Amino acid sequence: MLVPTDPSVSPFDLPDSSQVVPDQELIKQLLDEMEIKHLIDEEGDLAAPWDNFRMYFMFGGEGNLPTLAVRTFYDRPYGLDDKPRLLETVDDWNRITLWPKVHTHTSDDGTVRMVGESQMFICDGLVFGNFVSTMVSWIKAAAEFDRWLVEQLG
Repeated sequence: MLVPTDPSVSPFDLPDSSQVVPDQELIKQLLDEMEIKHLIDEEGDLAAPWDNFRMYFMFGGEGNLPTLAVRTFYDRPYGLDDKPRLLETVDDWNRITLWPKVHTHTSDDGTVRMVGESQMFICDGLVFGNFVSTMVSWIKAAAEFDRWLVEQLG
């Protein structure tokens, strides 16, 4: 049974085995349940800001392969000279963890920042319990990367 995300009915009252089709409203409800501050940015994307990073919950994909991506933009700036060390560090992270997969992004001014991403196909729906546990894991892992990076690089 697919459960529409009707704001008057909390999907968190449903059995974990219910099918849901994730959308922005469902993710807002999950963030509310987790007591995570969130907002809709000027482009209409759902974002959750932390002190040193911002997490975006975005839908994409084409045809029968719709996707949900959680992208995390880490705010700590690094210089071009730091990039080899950063690449070695993210290689370690990507090797030892499932998510988020992290890469560097170099802006036009030469500032290097980290970006993390986790994605899933949502197709015709997901088992609610799996959706919730995956999202919670992704959010926690994105925050953990920020802590881990500081431990690795000082």
